[in-house]
Amino acid sequence: MAELATERMVVAAPPEQCFAVVSDIARYPEWAGDIKDVSVQSRDGEGRPAEVTFGSALSAGSSSNTLSYDYSLAPGLWPGADGRDLTSKFDGRYSFERADNGSTEVTYTLEVELRVPLPGFIKRRAQSRIMHTALEELKARVESSLTK
Repeated sequence: MAELATERMVVAAPPEQCFAVVSDIARYPEWAGDIKDVSVQSRDGEGRPAEVTFGSALSAGSSSNTLSYDYSLAPGLWPGADGRDLTSKFDGRYSFERADNGSTEVTYTLEVELRVPLPGFIKRRAQSRIMHTALEELKARVESSLTK
C-alpha cells in the first residue's frame, strides 16, 4: 500500500527560481545530500531530462531508482513516476505558489510504495529524509543562488 505525505515550506525566492533549481536535475548531487549521482537516460522534445537514474546513499547501503518526469503542468505541478529499485511507486510532486512578499510557498507531496515490507519507523525515517531534501535542502540551494 502506498504511503502519502505532504509538507510545505516558504522559500525567499520567486516560483520561477524554485522551479529552475528543481528542474536542473543533473546538479542534484551538488545540493541534495543523499543523491550521489545522476544519469539522464532520455530527454523530452525540449531537451529536458525525461527519464533519470539516481544513485542514492542509504543508511543500509545504496539504492538506484529511475524516475520519469512530466513537465506538462510545470511549473505549477511537476510529477515524477515509477521508481524501479526498492520502490514500485515513487511519485513526488512539487507545487509553487507565489506569496505576497515575493517569496514562494513550496509544497512537496510524496507517494511511495515499497517492493518489500519494512517496519513503520524505518519507512517514516526514509520519508523524513526525502522530504528534508525536497524542501530544506532545496530552500538552501535556491536562496543561496540568489546571493551569487
